[in-house]
Amino acid sequence: MTAALQPAQLDPAIARILPQHLDLYYGGQWHVPAGGYAATVNPANQQVLAHAAEANTADVDAAVRAAQQGFLAWKRVPASEKANMLREISRRLRLHGSELALLDSANCGNPVAEMGRDVLWAAAHIDYYAGLVHELKGQTIPSADGALNYTLLEPLGVVVRIVACNHPLMFMAAKMSPVLASGNSVVMKAPVQAPLSAYRFAEIIDGILPPGVFNVLTGGRECGEALVRHPLVKKVSLIGSVPTAAAILRNAADKIMPVTLELGGKNPLVICPDADLDKAIQGAISGMNFMWAGQSCGSTSRCFVHESLYDQVVAGICERLPRQHVCGMPTDPATTMGCLVSEAQFNKVAQYIEIAHAEGARLVCGGKRPDDPALANGWFMEATVFADVRPEMRIFREEVFGPILSIIKWRDEEQLIADINSVEYGLTAAIYTRDLSTAHRLAGRIESGYLWINTTGAHYLGVPFGGYKKSGIGREECLEELYSYMQVKNVHVML
Repeated sequence: MTAALQPAQLDPAIARILPQHLDLYYGGQWHVPAGGYAATVNPANQQVLAHAAEANTADVDAAVRAAQQGFLAWKRVPASEKANMLREISRRLRLHGSELALLDSANCGNPVAEMGRDVLWAAAHIDYYAGLVHELKGQTIPSADGALNYTLLEPLGVVVRIVACNHPLMFMAAKMSPVLASGNSVVMKAPVQAPLSAYRFAEIIDGILPPGVFNVLTGGRECGEALVRHPLVKKVSLIGSVPTAAAILRNAADKIMPVTLELGGKNPLVICPDADLDKAIQGAISGMNFMWAGQSCGSTSRCFVHESLYDQVVAGICERLPRQHVCGMPTDPATTMGCLVSEAQFNKVAQYIEIAHAEGARLVCGGKRPDDPALANGWFMEATVFADVRPEMRIFREEVFGPILSIIKWRDEEQLIADINSVEYGLTAAIYTRDLSTAHRLAGRIESGYLWINTTGAHYLGVPFGGYKKSGIGREECLEELYSYMQVKNVHVML
């Protein structure tokens, strides 16, 4: 790989949309980080895009204290005003959607067309929670003669949300909305691999909210650990890995602090013998999220195919996949598959391909860098498919977070369910069948929190998203998430 290029050689279209501020944003102002700065790059060509702030423990303390002051002001703002401010944020988000999509694409390696859809989803998310602000109501409860008993829903205080690098802007904008709608202040920790859209988002919405209500920090492990441990932080929410979640839980235990965790997945897609073959093959490809180079916790990376259709499905996937998802420069609107976000992630994927070969899986598609010399400096890996994968193999059991689809042959339903549920994850699943009884029976037995039948991949506002087992704790994208950032107070009055 060539040495990283210098910022002076940036594409003018990207240079024009870089954020003007690369410091820490808290208390309604930009602050030079005590922790210094670190380079952030375009993973498609290793080009240095900017030098982003690195928050240390002192920076975290200052930001959280500013967020606490923001909370004290925000909780007194009337519900209708909160809703109006959130809607103004979504309006500005849509207004700047194209530049945010391009910035994300250049910084995280996902296709710009997909990043544009991320912006729209984030704006819809904000509008959804703005519309629920007036629904945060308590109850009156029959308790005793001559008495009134009622409950109040109150915000927690300062909430920290740590988000992942596969959808930087979408997570930054969408995930702050239920926290703010429920009356809390928020400190968003942007992904260290792709922080630039977080800065630009903060610039775009600056001045809408009271100072300290919305805050952005960037940084590595020291920043994250200090946020979780800070005594003024009342809840932490993570989109990330199981090891990071375990560390958060250990620190949260000392504080008796609630957490929400949206973690990894090793998600099954089941093709039954009566499935619509064409739709099932396309579902297996679409569900793998190859457009994001497989970097999605919801990717259906284990495709269980009934033996009667096995050869047809393998052949069909291998015929369609190379035409549908071709690696290309992420900032090109025609690109249908981007690159991996970092060298570390690329090396991890390459290692799993070697492991799969060594353990006897049969490579039927991809498995190498693309041949295009224009992509030689980036972290690109072809859409990869292994057939004849068995439950004892590591690519069957471990999350790769990359463009590797495993195909498994099944015959007996009891063994199928046992194999599906044998892994430590349980986030999503998909089932392809024409039989309603089969669909509901399998859905009831698969240990996953979010299932599709005869489709895959889509999320819907108001529908709870979350996982079983090590795939997480809590549910998002729904009313339940809004309530999870509040606490119940009971008041009993003798009349």
